Amino acid sequence: MRNAPTILHLDMDAFFASVEQASKPSLRGKAVVVGGLGPRGVVATASYEARVFGVHSAMPMAQARRLAPNAAYLVPRFSLYRSISEQVMGLLRALSPLVEPLSLDEAFVDLEAGGTAWDEESVRLTGAKLRADIRAVTGLTGSVGLAASKMLAKIASEQAKPDGLVVIEPGTERALLGPMPVRTLPGVGPATGDHLRRAGITTVDELAEAGEDELVRLLGKAHGHVLYAMALAHDERPVVAEREAKSVSVEDTYDVDIHDRVRVGLEVQRLADRCVRRLREAGLSGRTIVLKVRRYDFSTLTRSETLRGPTDDPAVVREAAARLLDSVDTTGGVRLLGVGVSGLADYTQEDLFAQAAGELAEAEAEEAVAAPVEEQPAVTERRWPAGHDVRHTEFGHGWVQGSGLGRVTVRFETPDSEPGRVRTFRVDDPELAPADPLPLVSGGGEEGAGSAWGRVDESLGA
Repeated sequence: MRNAPTILHLDMDAFFASVEQASKPSLRGKAVVVGGLGPRGVVATASYEARVFGVHSAMPMAQARRLAPNAAYLVPRFSLYRSISEQVMGLLRALSPLVEPLSLDEAFVDLEAGGTAWDEESVRLTGAKLRADIRAVTGLTGSVGLAASKMLAKIASEQAKPDGLVVIEPGTERALLGPMPVRTLPGVGPATGDHLRRAGITTVDELAEAGEDELVRLLGKAHGHVLYAMALAHDERPVVAEREAKSVSVEDTYDVDIHDRVRVGLEVQRLADRCVRRLREAGLSGRTIVLKVRRYDFSTLTRSETLRGPTDDPAVVREAAARLLDSVDTTGGVRLLGVGVSGLADYTQEDLFAQAAGELAEAEAEEAVAAPVEEQPAVTERRWPAGHDVRHTEFGHGWVQGSGLGRVTVRFETPDSEPGRVRTFRVDDPELAPADPLPLVSGGGEEGAGSAWGRVDESLGA
């Protein structure tokens, strides 16, 4: 364990929902739920206003609608979330070369490795400045935890939520952890928590008092040893700057089961292309193609095929995925499809025979995919997902509040405007078109940073 709280954990506050509130003035201070809006959709993020009603991430969307019927329900805008995440990660990398992203909105930072902080005073100043910089650059808030280990830094950021900073001073860890529930510790999920509760262990103090031998008897050797060490506040895990990706995959869940075999095949080809785009964006290739099929009865089948060498050729991946699909019975209906590539490498071994066959398959696939697009241009080209950006030639920039029965309702406002007016159009109105998101912060500047510093100083003073 370190002698100073130089490991930082940042967790952006209700990230997806906060982005939507920042970009839509009419939703600020109101309940916002982001996720899949279909019958099988789940909540990705809920704003703090929505959490008051019991809505939380991973909850079925239907349940969320029952709990908070008047909330705004929006389809995620992942490209925007990724771009803002890159801004935040850039601020973190300015602090240290050791930044370990856990997701778009969460990361560990080793401040000691960057020479940014070395004692409690410098740690507090660094954490406060980071929060101010995040607000100035993105207009959003993040909670910061600082401690001598990753486990404690994450616990500290949870205590800091929302929009706060907590430092756990070395030497105080045991007293802090003791009364906390065992579920606080990493690796203690519902099943392990219930198992420990039946043994009379509900707090971290009781976990430590049980002793290592008893925990090994209850949980097994590996889990028992690790959990006992964490109960004593021992966590030597380093911050790892680069996590090697083991696979790249994409999948879609469908609101209505797909029964048409041709449609299933086209969906698999589309997923294969998306998967390859992600491979290429990461500068990777892979040898093993994986197909995932979840059928109407929730049974999930996985099929894989290993190629002679790594590839990032979309035609080769499509061809392999199609062969794998041939071995799966989909007659009862399909509710989820996924395509992945594993056995990753940072180079591609050219397979001239596969490439030649792939060029032909690619041309055929383009013809097959183009056919339904020509038959149903309105469905493909005029979708209006709730929350996504649009522009009208007369009224300017806005976002979709909802659509149906041949109509789309739009609220016209921008991140730096007052709450805007609502208008309704035909879904095929030629003056209405999808648009790119606008920046959440216009110009950034010192004024925004200064006001954020004021709020940070108040929280530290308390």
